[in-house]
Amino acid sequence: MTALSNVTSADPTDVIDESLGRTRRDLERRLVRKLDLRMCIVVVLNALNYVDRANISARLGGFEEDLHLKGQQYATVLSIVYVGYILMQLPSNMYLHWLERPAILIPSSMAIWGVVSALTGITKNYTGILLARLFLGFLEAPFYPGIMLLISGWYKRDELAVRTTLVTCGGVLSSSFGPLWLFYIEGGATVLAAISAFFILPDFPHNTRWLTPEERALAISRLAEDGYGRVDVLEKRTTLQGLQDALSDWKVWWFAAALIVQDVAFSFVIYFPTIAATLGYDTTVTLLLSAPPGVLATITSFAISRYSDKTRKRYIYIFASCATVALGFIISICTMNMAARYISMFLMTQIAVGQVVIWGWINNTFSREPAKRAAALAVISGMAQTGNILGSFVWPPAWGPTYRYSYAVCLVTLVVSTAMFGVMHLHLRRLNQRMEKDERDAKGIKELRGPYFDQKILSHTAILDSGEVLESQNGTGRSSRRGHKRLPYRTGRPPPPVPAKEQLEQKVWDLGFSPQGSVRSVRPIT
Repeated sequence: MTALSNVTSADPTDVIDESLGRTRRDLERRLVRKLDLRMCIVVVLNALNYVDRANISARLGGFEEDLHLKGQQYATVLSIVYVGYILMQLPSNMYLHWLERPAILIPSSMAIWGVVSALTGITKNYTGILLARLFLGFLEAPFYPGIMLLISGWYKRDELAVRTTLVTCGGVLSSSFGPLWLFYIEGGATVLAAISAFFILPDFPHNTRWLTPEERALAISRLAEDGYGRVDVLEKRTTLQGLQDALSDWKVWWFAAALIVQDVAFSFVIYFPTIAATLGYDTTVTLLLSAPPGVLATITSFAISRYSDKTRKRYIYIFASCATVALGFIISICTMNMAARYISMFLMTQIAVGQVVIWGWINNTFSREPAKRAAALAVISGMAQTGNILGSFVWPPAWGPTYRYSYAVCLVTLVVSTAMFGVMHLHLRRLNQRMEKDERDAKGIKELRGPYFDQKILSHTAILDSGEVLESQNGTGRSSRRGHKRLPYRTGRPPPPVPAKEQLEQKVWDLGFSPQGSVRSVRPIT
C-alpha cells in the first residue's frame, strides 16, 4: 500500500516529463553512436591524407638519393604542398557550404589526389616531384577544413574536442614509407577509401539520406538547443556574407596568426624519423622507435579531449600540452643522451593533444552562423599552412645530428603561440564575465516586460522586417502595413508606444534573446 500510495500521489506530469527525458536521452545516444560509426571512415581518410602529404620517413628510405635532391630541395618538396592548401582551402570550404554535400565533395577530391599520389611514383627528378606535390596540395585542400565543417554541423559544443581527436588520430598514428614504389600502394588505397566514403560519409542533418525523419528532427533540434549552428530567423547569411563576416572578425586572424607560429613548432613531426635516427640505430629500428610516441599521443589526446569536453574548458589543456612539449624540446637541446632523447620524443608528440583541443575551441568560438564558420575554418586552416612552409626549413642536415638550433626555434615559437592563445582565453573569459553580469541585471527586467513584448518574441520579426516602427490600429494589434503578423497585445489594453529598432533590440538582448527571436548565443568556451 505504501508503494501504491507513493505512486498515486506523484504528479503525473512529472512522471511523463521524466519518461520523455529518458526516451530523448536514449534516442540521442543512439543517434550519436550511429554517427560516430559513420565518422570512423574519416580516421582512415585522414591517415591516407597524412601519408600522401607528408611522407615523413622518405629521407630515411632513400627518397633524396632516388630523385637526386640536393641542399634545401627536399625541404622545398615537403613545403610546396602547403601552397595549394593556402590558395584553395577557402574557396573549397565556401563551395562546400554552398553545395552542402560533403559526402560527394570530400571523396571526389580524395579519389583524384589518390591518382596523383600513385603517379608520384613515376617521377624521376626534382622538377617532376615538385609539380606533382604542388598539384597534390590543390587536391587535398578541401579535406581538413571540410571535415572540420562537417563535424561541427553534427556535434554539440561539448562533443567536438573528442570528435576532432577521432577524425584526426589517423594522422597521428599513420606510418609513412620511403621507397618511391610505395606511392603506388598509398595512392591505390586512397582511391579505394574514397569510393567507400561516398556511401559512408554523411552530409548535414537536413539532407543526409540515411537518417529517419525522427533522427533528422533530433539531430537538428539538439544542435539548436545547444545554441550551435542556429540560423537567424530574419536573415540567413549567404556564403559571401559569411566570408565577409569571417574576414571582419579579428578573432579569425588572431587564431590564424597563433597557428602559423605554432605550426613552426609542430614542424618536428614531418622530420620525426630523422630525429629518431639521431639515437644511432639502423633504419628499421628507427622507424619502429618512431611508433610508440605517436601511440601514446593518440591515447592522451582521447583522454584529454574527452575531459576538455566534459569540463567545457579549452585553454588550460592547451597550456598543459604546450608545457609538456616545451620540456621535451629543452631536454633535446641540453643532452645527446639516448635515453633522455627518447623520453623527450614522447613529450614532444603531446603537441597533438593541444592541436585537437585548439580545433575544438575554434569550432566553439565560431559556432553560431554556418556561413561564417565555414569561411573562418578555411581562413584559419589555410593561413596556418604558412607555418608548415616555414617549418619545413627548420631542420637542415647541417644542424644535425644534435639539431639544437632546430629545437630552439621550435621552443621559441611554441612559447609565443601559447601566449597568443592565452590572450584569446582572457578575451573570451572577459566576455563570459560580462554576459554573467548582464544576466544578473536582466532578472528584474524580465518581470517588467511590456504588454507588447511576449517572452517568446512571437512577432518580433514583423517589427524588424523593414527596420521601420509599425503602428497599431485601435488597440487590435494589427500592423499598419499588410503582410505583418499581429502583435501580441492583450485584449482591452491600449498599445504602448513602440520603441525604435535599436531600443527594442537592446530590450531583447537584455531578456536573453537575439534580435531575431532565437535564443541568445551561449557563452564562449574558454
